[in-house]
Amino acid sequence: MKDLVEHIARSLVDHPDDVRVTEVDGEKTVVFELRCHPDDLGKVIGKGGKTIGAIRMLLTTAAARQGRRAMLEVVD
Repeated sequence: MKDLVEHIARSLVDHPDDVRVTEVDGEKTVVFELRCHPDDLGKVIGKGGKTIGAIRMLLTTAAARQGRRAMLEVVD
């Protein structure tokens, strides 16, 4: 799932080398922290949060297939 988030984020931004995804693993829930170049935050979040919402939906679906919950946070 980490690779999925990283691949999607890298394809959206102008500085793909600055994209970092950190995985904090819990018992039933996984939290992913997405860090990117400050100039690319708007591209990752999208207009009205639609892009990050779509990424979160894909992540939730992938986690549900594994019987887990996943959360995605964008960190400055």
